[in-house]
Amino acid sequence: MYTRRIFPVGGVIKWTRRHIFLFLILATIPVLLFDLFGFKWLHVPWLPLGVLGTAVAFVVSFKNNASYDRLWEARKIWGGIVNASRTWTIMVKDFINNDHSKEKLSKDELFKIHRELVHRHVAWLTALRYQLRADKPWEQHLKSGKSNREFRENYFLVCEDTIPIEDAIKGYMLEDEFKEVFAKGNRASQLLGVQSRRLKELMQQGFIEDFRHMELANMLKEFYTLQGKSERIKNFPYPRQFATLNYLFVWIFIILLPFGIMEGFESIGEHIIEDLANHESHSSTLHKIQEFIAQHFVWFSIPFSTMLAWVFHTMEAIGENTENPFEGGPNDVPITDMSRGIEIDIRQLIDDTDIPEPYKWKNDIVM
Repeated sequence: MYTRRIFPVGGVIKWTRRHIFLFLILATIPVLLFDLFGFKWLHVPWLPLGVLGTAVAFVVSFKNNASYDRLWEARKIWGGIVNASRTWTIMVKDFINNDHSKEKLSKDELFKIHRELVHRHVAWLTALRYQLRADKPWEQHLKSGKSNREFRENYFLVCEDTIPIEDAIKGYMLEDEFKEVFAKGNRASQLLGVQSRRLKELMQQGFIEDFRHMELANMLKEFYTLQGKSERIKNFPYPRQFATLNYLFVWIFIILLPFGIMEGFESIGEHIIEDLANHESHSSTLHKIQEFIAQHFVWFSIPFSTMLAWVFHTMEAIGENTENPFEGGPNDVPITDMSRGIEIDIRQLIDDTDIPEPYKWKNDIVM
């Protein structure tokens, strides 16, 4: 899914605000112990922490690259579905005619056949997107955390969560086909099987000659291929051993980060005190304020520690929320909108009537 506009920074901060508060607490506790309770030994040398941070940055980068590859592959697959759907439609429109048939059909009767095949293709698109939106055990990012649930409920709309598949697909299928397809498991595959059977019937009736039937059958083969590629991404998650360890490493770094930053800020404060001692101040009040700030300069480590923790955690969260491109999140491939776009396009190609309008999305977030 993507947005039509740039995602606002305020939205990202609101999405991660609970973790920002947590990072503030994690950064404040060590400073309290260090400065107010005198636990000056309570720090971690920056060198090993810097090495750990570098390693974590590489791991996060690797995960985000892998997540983006999954997202981009999914987008290319659905780009192929868009192109193949248009090709299928013009082939149906031009190949199915009276050229080789013994019984000639009227223009309206041929149009009904064209519309039947195109509508069944829309039914296939609908069945496929509902299958891809179905929940998997590893796809719990949008429903497990409070921030994700709140964002999903208030900021965007997932049609597949609110409209039953029976209601969405029934208008594109015959009643007997509807019962046949819904009696099986993989409905998208069954619909392509019904398409193949119908093409065979039309060939036997002489409305499609052998070569053109073979070309149309190859298009069904292409749809099966694209469906299989989508199912491969949907049914095979990003390896959990990488995802789990990456999450663990990020949190180890976030917890240790305040302990490594404090000593550096304490050293800055000591240098300021030395400078103040070597220079006479024109204002004793200003001198006292500067000295007080220098003595407690370690407190400035809190915002910096929070900011660094937020950066690392947010990058990890982006990869986590991008790795499943059909899950139904704001960063996924917009297969619902693409399906509606394909439907409008191919139905216009055959001069169909009652063509639906594009979806109007909540907050311009396209699903």
